[in-house]
Amino acid sequence: MAVHHPATIVPTKHELLQAWVPHQPWLGGADASLLTKLGSYRFDDPDGEVGMETHLLGTADGQVLQVPLTYRGGPRAGAEASLITTMTHTVLGDRWIYDGCHDPVYLTALIRAILTGGREADLYAATEAGLVLEPGTTHVRGSGALPLSSVPALAAPVVSHNGTTTTIDVGVRLTLPRVITPTARTANAALSGTWPGQETPVVLAIVAGPS
Repeated sequence: MAVHHPATIVPTKHELLQAWVPHQPWLGGADASLLTKLGSYRFDDPDGEVGMETHLLGTADGQVLQVPLTYRGGPRAGAEASLITTMTHTVLGDRWIYDGCHDPVYLTALIRAILTGGREADLYAATEAGLVLEPGTTHVRGSGALPLSSVPALAAPVVSHNGTTTTIDVGVRLTLPRVITPTARTANAALSGTWPGQETPVVLAIVAGPS
């Protein structure tokens, strides 16, 4: 499960996304001068160390972007190139915010969800009375049915961009459309999702491999 702590964060998630996204090579012609949150989904880190959240953002010209982020309590060694910013969180302290496409914890969680038929993590609010389940509005589901023990170990990620698609080679090939369009059902294992305003499932990531 994921836990939402009522807190002040500087910069806010929206502020860091608005500052970072317009400069990314996978935008294509999308107008990211003004971004609106449409939804987001999270995965669990079994070790409880890394926060993972994929943001679905509306652009000024009506397109939908997919932006995975990871939140860490300290810098990840050798990952300076994928560091987006640092954040001050009044409950969790300083946080290091990374591009999730380069973070092996995020990639492992995403590929596991796809291959085993997993879904998004439940989100709980931390309150004085304890943890309270927050109603979800964004839902994702993997198409696979493998047991967790059959999911392959991943290699170090090699990330490339081709137009508005990001490809990540980790022993298997993972592709993420960064500008989301309705996609027909794929023969490969995939993660599909819905969010407010998008009630028909849309393909968000595909695993094909080995790479």
